Amino acid sequence: MIANNDYDSRRTPRLPPPGSQVYLIGICGTGMAALAGLLKKEGYAVRGSDSQAYPPMSEVLDKLNIPVVIGYNEKNLCSCQPEHRQGHTGDTCLPDLVIIGNVIRADNPEAEFVLGNGIPYLSLPEALALFFLENRKPLLVAGTHGKTTTSTMLVAALSDARTVPGFMIGGMLRDHGTGFNTGTSPWFVLEGDEYDTAFFDKRPKFIHYRPFGVILTSIEFDHADIFNDIREIKQAFSDLIALLPREGVLVACADWPDVMEVSRAARCRVITYGTEKHAQWRLADLEISKHRTAFSAVHQGDRWGRISINLPGRHNALNALATAALGDYLGIKKETITAGLAGCRGVRRRQEIKGEIGGITVIDDFAHHPRAVRETLAALRAAYPGRRLIAVFEPRTNTSRRSVFQDVYPSSFTSADCVLVRAVPDPEKAPPYDRFSSEKLVKDLNGMEIEAHFFPDADHICSYLEKVSCCGDVIVILSNGDFEGLHRKFLSALAAEEPA
Repeated sequence: MIANNDYDSRRTPRLPPPGSQVYLIGICGTGMAALAGLLKKEGYAVRGSDSQAYPPMSEVLDKLNIPVVIGYNEKNLCSCQPEHRQGHTGDTCLPDLVIIGNVIRADNPEAEFVLGNGIPYLSLPEALALFFLENRKPLLVAGTHGKTTTSTMLVAALSDARTVPGFMIGGMLRDHGTGFNTGTSPWFVLEGDEYDTAFFDKRPKFIHYRPFGVILTSIEFDHADIFNDIREIKQAFSDLIALLPREGVLVACADWPDVMEVSRAARCRVITYGTEKHAQWRLADLEISKHRTAFSAVHQGDRWGRISINLPGRHNALNALATAALGDYLGIKKETITAGLAGCRGVRRRQEIKGEIGGITVIDDFAHHPRAVRETLAALRAAYPGRRLIAVFEPRTNTSRRSVFQDVYPSSFTSADCVLVRAVPDPEKAPPYDRFSSEKLVKDLNGMEIEAHFFPDADHICSYLEKVSCCGDVIVILSNGDFEGLHRKFLSALAAEEPA
């Protein structure tokens, strides 16, 4: 673990033995829930708290019988049940270790209790590195876009009948029914997130992972709440690349000038991929259909092979190409790579079909950055030609609720026939002078002759969809959150209208 002189001695506690109590503050986040699952699998008594819980991570924790308290209170840390006393000594019932998620602020009552009572604590990245990455070869997928999907593809490409890599991914892999596994091979696949680690450690999460290999998909401005400009973001990725050992490998997308710029600092082997002619691995002969995307992978001018994947879109083809390039470098057989990619069913909340009722297809997607929205809608337009595409957007992230992309978002929706925009939830999380306006987005889209409507909440959107949707429509719900259960509400309404 990288030293930080600002930490006190509790920052690097001895790892408690299996059976000890581990408490996670913010346990329902995708990464925290996955870490909770890994710890439970290793024999720890795991429990935690969060402000809310919703699928899919609430389902994961429930299936693992990991207790979750909704709401933060210092009493939560003292109230373990008898079944969580295994391996715990003494009269108190405090956890042996607390893991604090990066959504937790310093004034959180549970965090204040931990710091005030001398309870050992770690951030998620520190815990992951200390518990699970020792004597492993971490493979990170980093970049502004495509981390979760590419990580999922990499797990599939590195798996065969005998071995599966370890992995912890911020999503539910459909092939595994979970987002984590300790694995049976030396490899451990991770999303390399550039967001900050915790309130007590403002460095990017990926700094803690000491990678052997990195796929760098893209670099674009994001996370406006913690980065001031693209220069700071590029510096974060440069710091990551500096961690790669000389015997390691960097797989970098040649289509992004900023990726190529930061890649020049690498001490290790650099492999490039993309659509540019100078890329060592190049995408060719792309074909996109409703449920599959196929393309030829060209390596150093020679046809390496034909790759077919289950996800639509040029961006997903590039994710698969990066996976093939890294897998080939690591010595994985071509047949294993292509079979793994062909069978990979992706991850939940990435162009996930939630239901089809009455000829209406409802899709859930995590896209929120303008480019991710544009790529997702373009992929769905290609996959569903001739059908009306309705995009439903919730500007919920710390960046999308700010004005930084106000003038960029309209062009992201040009593939949609109709756009429904929710009011910004919790607008007070952004300063008044820097708030995104959903109403302005709707006005701008209408000015581009794209049908668009503003709604105060998900219930109003659901009511509108019930009135206007018809057979053949494709409705994609775009949010990094649960969107107040919109897809479940709408599918229930459609089911109620179906003839018995």
